[in-house]
Amino acid sequence: MQINIVMGKVKITQVKSGIDRPKRQKDTLKALGLGKLHRTVEHEATPQIMGMIKKVDHLVKVVEG
Repeated sequence: MQINIVMGKVKITQVKSGIDRPKRQKDTLKALGLGKLHRTVEHEATPQIMGMIKKVDHLVKVVEG
């Protein structure tokens, strides 16, 4: 999944469960403020946040704005 967003806001929604995922992915979801299905959080699109999204992109949906 290719995400090209230039320093704006991104809305991240968890769409798949973190159950039976490696601890590192669970910790990344928690650090993003997620943990329950269909929870949505909004973050600045910094390189750090975008890297975290890339690690769990199979568990989340990302929307610009």
